[in-house]
Amino acid sequence: MKKSFLLIFICIQLTLYAQVNYPKDYFGLPLDIPLLLSGTFGELRDNHLHSGIDFKTQKREGFPVYATADGYVSRIRVALYGFGKVVYINHPNGYTTVYAHLQKFAPSIEQYVKAEHYKKKDYEVHLFPKASEFAVKKGDLIGFTGSTGGFVDPHLHYEIRDTRTEKPINPMHFGLDIKDTINPIIKEVIVYPLTKDTQISHANFPYHLCLKKTKNGSLETEKIAVSGEIGIGINAYDLLNGSNNENGIYSLELYVNGQLYHQQKFDLFSFDETKYLNLLIDYEHYATTNKRIHKAFIDLNNPLSVINSLYPGNISIQAGFTYKIEVIATDFKGNATKVTVPIEGKHDEIKQFKPQFTSDYFIKAAEFQRFTLQNVTVAFPKNTFYADTFIQFEVSKDKAIVHQPILPLDKNYTLTFDVSHLNAVEKQQSFIGYINKKNKIEYENTTKKENIFFTNTKSLGTFMLLKDSIPPTISLHNIKPSQWVSKLAVLEVMIEDDLSGIDTYTAEINGNWILMEYNLKRKMLTFDFSDVSLKGHQHHLKISVADKVGNTNLIETTFYRIE
Repeated sequence: MKKSFLLIFICIQLTLYAQVNYPKDYFGLPLDIPLLLSGTFGELRDNHLHSGIDFKTQKREGFPVYATADGYVSRIRVALYGFGKVVYINHPNGYTTVYAHLQKFAPSIEQYVKAEHYKKKDYEVHLFPKASEFAVKKGDLIGFTGSTGGFVDPHLHYEIRDTRTEKPINPMHFGLDIKDTINPIIKEVIVYPLTKDTQISHANFPYHLCLKKTKNGSLETEKIAVSGEIGIGINAYDLLNGSNNENGIYSLELYVNGQLYHQQKFDLFSFDETKYLNLLIDYEHYATTNKRIHKAFIDLNNPLSVINSLYPGNISIQAGFTYKIEVIATDFKGNATKVTVPIEGKHDEIKQFKPQFTSDYFIKAAEFQRFTLQNVTVAFPKNTFYADTFIQFEVSKDKAIVHQPILPLDKNYTLTFDVSHLNAVEKQQSFIGYINKKNKIEYENTTKKENIFFTNTKSLGTFMLLKDSIPPTISLHNIKPSQWVSKLAVLEVMIEDDLSGIDTYTAEINGNWILMEYNLKRKMLTFDFSDVSLKGHQHHLKISVADKVGNTNLIETTFYRIE
């Protein structure tokens, strides 16, 4: 019975890693400009894998975006963050294409979305048109490139998904031809001890190897003496012709004495697993250096489907044997770079150990844990952490340190402040803030209940109870009070808040709600005069802005315009 189960498991794994015959000539191109990439599929990003490819748009907005195949618009979303303005098209062959960060939609779609904005009186909308509403043909205009969706530069994010499962698939499988004749770059190689008894050059902590180029252009590291179980990690990226962006690699393989020990391929994945990216990298190294070390081994039972779990990558080094370890990073076009790590199996004494942090606060990962110190409580659901560990927990004067941000978390935990020492006004103006690695304050979504404030967060680090008594600022940008603006296409107003941040805004002309788009990078609200028909020549503008603790500001002015 066990043998049958093993055979079934192996068949499933081989099926997952078998090459699917994706249609190579079904989808066209979404842009009619030279195609250069600034992001590849599966690229290692902050807390997620990149679910599509990013086309460069010459640092400009406004290039036409075309449907890459026949189908119908199945979903439209406008959001301040994430994909910004995005269109989803379902195709009869079972795939969905996604076009994100658009500046605006094609005229018919734009009109439909604008009507919904004004119906809801809200900038953010999420729409699911009927299949008959927006049928498209291959090559039809669906929008224009932009930079909506937060603090992003102009580009087009493009995806191909399985319509039924919504799993994103590497778009390069569908016949996209992006010129790439450049081998990936390997910048760093680290050997990791995987047990407390592993020794690497007399030490039991990650060992950074020196790299050198061989005569044939491949890479080789220094030879080291090792005993015990180890894993290998590399810092690697891919370059494409005509672009200096450091993109992600397509596959990673590890061989020991010619035998495959580990394999990863970025063909497809599901969104609910993408958080396990944090187990695919040396998270502590990334948190402290901002450099990602890509592990060629399975750490903490990482369930990412891009990893072929038949080959875990753990290498057992025995004294008296020599080992030739090869790590190969490959891009989608098959350009490859190999680094060879020669190892001598030698049982030397461990003279250096990585310092082990201990404290009064020990996390048992499989159990719910709650700790209270002074006026602060932290509550960790079971399996918040991936492994048992000690954590730092310190509190002083409305400041809490919940460890250092060097451990990945699987889920949110709750941080609670007792605020009974604050009066009513102070409670209204206060919030929980997070101090990021740039020493800047980030607002934590703060829930207030009588004498407690709490936030559900996935961040470790320093939190503070902060007070914000200053309302946002509002300033006219391209008009002046009582000015004639008949020739202006748009009205622009700057808004800014320097502590808790902008929460909501609303704008009216002559008492009627108007749509103002918020550009986070420019700190600008923009109203398109073509949205509404203004009667008469004298018009009253009113804009109200609130920050995240409820401080509000209001600006009112008169302008003159004849349509």
